Amino acid sequence: MRSTSARVRPGLAAAVVAAALLTGCSSASPGDDFRPGASELGDPYVPGAGNGGYDVEHYRLAVDYDPASDRLRGQAAVTAVATQPLSRFNLDLQGLEVTAVGVDGDRARHHRDGDELVVTPARGLAQGNRFTVTVEYAGRPGTRPNGPLGGGGFLHTEDGAIVLGQPYSAAAWFPVNDHPSDKATYDIEVAVPDGLAALSNGVPGEQSSADGRTTWRWAQRAPMASYLTTLVIGAYRVETGTHAGKPIVTAVPESLAETGPEAVSLARTGEIADFLADRFGPYPFDSYGGVVVADPRVGYALETQSRPVYGPAFFLGGRPNFDVVVHELAHQWFGNSVAVTRWRDIWLNEGFATYAEWLWAEHEEGRSLQRAFEELYAVTDWSLPALDPGPEQMFGTAVYQRGALTVHALRRTVGDDAFFAILRAWTAERRDGYGTTGDFIELAERVSGAQLDDFFDAWLSGTTRPALPEPG
Repeated sequence: MRSTSARVRPGLAAAVVAAALLTGCSSASPGDDFRPGASELGDPYVPGAGNGGYDVEHYRLAVDYDPASDRLRGQAAVTAVATQPLSRFNLDLQGLEVTAVGVDGDRARHHRDGDELVVTPARGLAQGNRFTVTVEYAGRPGTRPNGPLGGGGFLHTEDGAIVLGQPYSAAAWFPVNDHPSDKATYDIEVAVPDGLAALSNGVPGEQSSADGRTTWRWAQRAPMASYLTTLVIGAYRVETGTHAGKPIVTAVPESLAETGPEAVSLARTGEIADFLADRFGPYPFDSYGGVVVADPRVGYALETQSRPVYGPAFFLGGRPNFDVVVHELAHQWFGNSVAVTRWRDIWLNEGFATYAEWLWAEHEEGRSLQRAFEELYAVTDWSLPALDPGPEQMFGTAVYQRGALTVHALRRTVGDDAFFAILRAWTAERRDGYGTTGDFIELAERVSGAQLDDFFDAWLSGTTRPALPEPG
């Protein structure tokens, strides 16, 4: 991420219900010690977010949105594996009214506890068993605060909606285990009035129209953290094609010029992704793209998986902005394919994405990366940590800039060959998974053969300016 300072048609319902029946029954065994799953995951950066007792494998979402009334109706089938014997479990869901819940085809009891949907299945779920919970829900979805970022969640617009946000946004429009430590695959179907686009993550599927409404289909087959889901609905000029044998979908509002800076910037998405792949390893997803939105409430860009969303502030100067495209595409490796398990390690996302901007500037404009490093090093406030900066500073300068300084200092310390080998090993070994700062340090030491604990302590967490490293 980069900051600038209704109805459901019967066909959609049938697909969601069928998903529940395919999993079969999760039966209990004698001696199972059934107990409730945790109502949150205990991440201090996002109190109340996420839930325990299960691991989600797949979300199948079928939603219908009417911009005129700002009403959303949805059905979700959430397929998960119990990680403990479960007597009940929670899903995160903000505001929307739930009308029915089932588990493996049997009706389940449910109630709301704030932004938690508490589900009690007809019988306990044994540890290790796969189950599917289906939820029917409706209402006017709401916004969700994103701390210093401002607006997030489900933003109603004149002609549709924009759904995104970090560190969470998904619970504003579907029931979810809303924490990056529980990634899953997705099938998303969105019905909107004819003439409007409904853009989301992953590979586009076949569109269909009936009764004045068009259903757009998307499939994300690589595991995705919930905050990386997006839904952009409205009058958009959608460009589709292929790049490197994969679909590429970009979109800008119809109100913007076809040759404006927004479209020009998105047009280089494939080229920039290739540039990053040469340094980070193969592009990790099955599709490319990007969406520009015009709503000024979106004052940031977000690395929504395979299809980043860019707020209007990045193009106010009337010139293309390739730096922000580089930043959000770099996140496809650092933050998306390899996610953080806890938000304290967010520098692993933002430090590398910022460093990617420096790599691009040197490549594209001839700007000296080393000089940029030295200039920023001289003016950095070293009292602010990049690692575990605290909830109020998780999008602060230290995370981005001190994080990037750490990345280049590592390069200087271990040398180019070992440095790029570290990056490629990280993105390959942990593809579709997770990583912590400790994991990264361990890998960097293994690949480089150097002892790096003291180095990372000084550059990420120390309160005084570290010594400039000698070239490795």
